Formats: sequence, structure tokens, C-alpha cells
Amino acid sequence: MSNENTFKLLNKIDSPADLRKLSIDELPILCEELRKDIIQEVAVNPGHLASSLGAIEITVACHYVFDTPEDRIVWDVGHQAYGHKILTHRRECFCENRKKDGLMPFPSPKESEYDTFTCGHASNSISAALGMAVAAKMTNHPERHVVAIIGDGAMSGGLAFEGLNNASSQPNDLLIILNDNDMSIDRAVGGMQQYLLNLDTNETYNRLRFKASQWLHAKGILNDKRRKGIIRLNNAIKSALAQQQNLFEGMDIRYFGPFDGHDVKEVVRVLNQLKNMKGPKLLHLHTIKGKGYKPAEKSATVWHAPGKFDPETGKRLVQDSSNKPPKFQDVFGHTLLELAKSNPRIVGVTPAMPTGCSMNIMMKEMADRTFDVGIAEGHAMTFSAGMAKDGLQPFCNIYSSFAQRAYDNIIHDAAILNLPVVLCLDRAGLVGEDGATHHGAFDMAFLRPIPNVTIASPMNEHELRRLMFTAQLPEKGFFVIRYPRGGGALVDWQCPLEEVKVGTGRKLYDKILAHKKGETTKNVAVLTIGPMGHDTLKAIEEIEQEGKSAGRIAHYDMRFLKPIDENILEEVGQNFSEVITVEDGTKNGGLGTAVMEWLNEHNHNIHVQRLALPDQFVEQGTVQQLRQLCGIDKDSIKREIEKRLQATHITEV
Repeated sequence: MSNENTFKLLNKIDSPADLRKLSIDELPILCEELRKDIIQEVAVNPGHLASSLGAIEITVACHYVFDTPEDRIVWDVGHQAYGHKILTHRRECFCENRKKDGLMPFPSPKESEYDTFTCGHASNSISAALGMAVAAKMTNHPERHVVAIIGDGAMSGGLAFEGLNNASSQPNDLLIILNDNDMSIDRAVGGMQQYLLNLDTNETYNRLRFKASQWLHAKGILNDKRRKGIIRLNNAIKSALAQQQNLFEGMDIRYFGPFDGHDVKEVVRVLNQLKNMKGPKLLHLHTIKGKGYKPAEKSATVWHAPGKFDPETGKRLVQDSSNKPPKFQDVFGHTLLELAKSNPRIVGVTPAMPTGCSMNIMMKEMADRTFDVGIAEGHAMTFSAGMAKDGLQPFCNIYSSFAQRAYDNIIHDAAILNLPVVLCLDRAGLVGEDGATHHGAFDMAFLRPIPNVTIASPMNEHELRRLMFTAQLPEKGFFVIRYPRGGGALVDWQCPLEEVKVGTGRKLYDKILAHKKGETTKNVAVLTIGPMGHDTLKAIEEIEQEGKSAGRIAHYDMRFLKPIDENILEEVGQNFSEVITVEDGTKNGGLGTAVMEWLNEHNHNIHVQRLALPDQFVEQGTVQQLRQLCGIDKDSIKREIEKRLQATHITEV
């Protein structure tokens, strides 16, 4: 932890109760100390930097004004909540943030009473906070204040609008703080972003209106029944004079702002004014992502999650990637552009992640054929389906965990008509330090029951390219390709683009290991899907080299989950006594389940051992740590194969 002279105020604070003992004039100093502490910590223990730096003053002001944890602060995406963690009993252990068995990557009620709700995915804060506000009134906590803090990018999500719509019609005193930094992870896009840039409401007007409403309440003229009607009349007159409709006030939600979100004393003053105001209200604060650290201010996208860096110079300590396999996402991006150059029907769609999924590669050369739709996964899917219906070939790239938000759109808008949409699921499987909210654990299980869906997972970069080429060929219909976060296996990743026959896998290894005379051994088939095949091959190679086990081992890369390769399954059913399946997805409903179902239905009485993610949420850690924890790393696979190879001493066959 940093020296005492650097953090004179921060060192005195263990909880928001300590924070509230400070004078208001000390708050700007505290904000600077908190900012420096986060920079120093994240420099050596990588995490989400720029968002938290931009929300420091909002964080301090909220904990200063509101009686947390009795009052509820609901964060929308925990990227911005590092200051919140440090101020709520977790400064001493913040160095373990995002590490295995350390602090969770995003706020969670499992970790702290100050963390009020799960906040790994965007746009849920208003709905959750509204639920808490209603619950407060119904459970004898009428004085409890509830605050939702949502970013401008998250405000573009459909769930945020559903929450706003309900808040306008449901009796509540919810306060929504809009943290508007004109950024999500990549730059925010769409009509909402432009609307927020143009929106301006005079501060003096708001102050006078607030005082007038207090006076009318005191005189008994303004009661709750009359309030909405007066607000509507007020808003209509205001819109006519300003020649601009305020979206929020059009929904009967009082709007205040925009104010400078980095003037902590001003934010405290406004929050104190709004604290006891009745009815739903929205406070609009302008902030700068990466505030207080020049490199992050200049390049907020890069510094969203910069990895390790030198806090003094701002130099990122990026590892040399030469002579290393590229990231799957980069192979996707380059291959998509290559395909688009030869197929004019191809378009690209992403919900706010062009850099994260590398669609920015195509975006730079074909801006008119790529679409960043904002944080709106359901819309991304249906928008893609609409284009596919009328002749285009969309490649829609969504992170696996975020695709959960588009499930109905996948079924209703793409699968029923078997439209030629290629859904590329980046970050499939375990993703590491982002934890339970971000692991792509469920896509194979929730997609497999849907008719008209082809589901494939490439083992390496060549396979990804070939599957992408195959998916855009005529008559392939709705095609899903899942691949993991990070690097692949091949430095020489470029290869000819060739069609892969849908529903076919590959036999990668089949060998009888030496055994003693008079000893009958077991035959073990290992079936994998996706990059898990690499660790499986390594495990088999070690078993062969060590020479301690005997029996037949075969390894099949299934490649397709649906349609599954029935020829391989029949071969396995006829020739093997033991089957092991390995997948980077949940055990229930994935590859192992599909194999068991097929073997059972075709009267093959064979034991199937499934190595997969357990029936529980997996928390944060490195990918390797988590694979070991879940029993799908090389050593776990090796142990399971050796266990299944145990010989039984009967007459030799």
C-alpha cells in the first residue's frame, strides 16, 4: 500500500461512515488521492482503469450524501466501481482484485453489503433499482433512498428504456444518475448518444423549479395526484419555448443537468437538493473517461483495460507478440475482411465491441458495410436477421456471455426462418479474470435444442477461417461459430479458404499402446470440441511417451456440436469401451450430453465421462487456474484417460 504522506485523507477511510466525517472542502483532495491509488494498483494488477477514473467524483459524492449501505447504490456495469470498492472496506485487499480467491471483478452482494446487485452486464441498473425502491416502500423502509448509476453507453440498451418506462408509471422516488462520458468501451454510437450530447437544461431554471415545487408542497397546492399533470404542462411549455423535447421529462421523469461530474462539491450540492424529492428523477453528469490520467484521457478505448503499465510514464508493458499465435478475434477480423472483399453480400454487425472483436479491421476499409449498434445484443441479432431476410449475409459478432441477452431474438427472428446469419460467439468458454458474469459457459447448451441451428467450434485458426468461409456459402442457413478469448495455436495462421462439410469431425489420433501378453486393455475414445483438443493431444502424447499405460486411445475433434458427426459416434460405439468428452462449456446440455443421448438412443451401452464446467458459477482467476479448478486442463484430462485405461487381467483377445 502506498505511503502515508501521499494519501493523508484516504488512509483515514475504511468505510463511507469515515468519508462522511470529512468536510466538503476536503472532498476534492480525497478524489485526487483515490484516483492516484487506483492508478498505482491497476498498473501492477490489471483491470478496468479508465471507467473508474471517470467516476471518482460521482462515487465520493454518492457515499458522502447517502447513508450507504442502508441507502442503495446500484451500479450499471462494475467497470466504474473501483473507487466504490476501495471506500467500502476493501482497500487493503484491492491488490487481489480479479485474482483467484480474491476480490470479484465486479461488485457483488456475495462480497459486500455495499454491493447491492449483480452488475457485470450493462443496462440493468434502472430496473433493479426500481425494484428496490418499490420494495423499500412495501417492507417498511420508506426513508431508504435508491440510486442507479448508469453510463451513456448502457443507456442505449433496451432494458434501460424498459426500466425508464416502468419508473414513469410506478410510484417511486428513484434517482437515476446518468454518467455521460460520450464513451462506452468503444465510442458510444446511435441516436441516444447524439441526443445526450445536444441535451442541455438550464441549471438556474432547475433550481427555481425545485424551490417552487417545495413552496407549493408546503402550501398544500401540489400533491402527488396533481404533480404529474403539472409536470406534463410544465414540460410542454418548456419544450415549446426551447424547441426541444426532453426525452426523460417526456416520460414524466424529472431531469436535472447536465452538470460537471468532476466538480465533486457541486455534485454533492445537487444530490442534497434531489435527495428527498418525491418521484423519479434523473441527474445528468458530464464526465471524462480516464479523468486525471492523461494517457487514459487521450485514448479511453485502449485504457479501458490496458494491462500492466508504468504509472509514471504511461507506457503500457505489452508483451512481444511476434512469433506468437494471433488472437482468435484478430483472425476473425482479418478473415471477415477477406471474405467481404469477394462476397459483396457480407456485412458486419457488433453491439458496441468493434475493437474487442476486431470488426474494426473491416470497419476501416468498409465503413458502409459494418454496423456498431451500441449495447443492444437483441437488436443486433434481429437487425442482422432483417438484413439476411432481404438478401445480405450478416456476420454478427457477440461475446458469448452477452449473447444470453439475445436468446429470444436468436430463436424467433433468426432460427425459425433459418435465415443466413452467421453468429460468431467470441469469448466462448472460460475468459479468466472477468469472472462469472463473463464466462461463455452456456452457449452450446442453450443453442443445441434450437432447430435450424448449425453450431461449430474451431480447434485452431485454420479451422476458424474455413468455418467462416463455409458459413457464408449459399444454403447454409443460420450458422453459429464459437471460439475462445485470446491466442490460438498457429503462428502461420493464414491458409486457403476451403469448405468444411457441415456435421463432420476429424480423427486426430488412434493408436494401440504396448501392453503385456495376457493382459486385456480397454479402448478409450476422447471426443473434444474447439481448442480443448490441444490439451487433449498433449495429454495423450505424454501418456504415450511415459509408456506406463496400455490400451487403444483415439482422439476425435468433433468440430460440430450440431449436427453432430454420427459416423464418428457409430465408430466409437462399435469399437470403444470408454468415452471421455472434453469441452469448455457447461456439463449440462453440451457435447457430453449430446454424445450420451446419441449412444443411448442407438443402443450402445458405453460409459461416458464428461469433462466440462461444473453445474455452478465459476468465479475469477486466470484461464489456466480455472481450467485446473474445473478439471479440463491437460493434467486432468491425462489423469482421466489413464484411469479409463486401467487393464483387467483376463484372457487375451
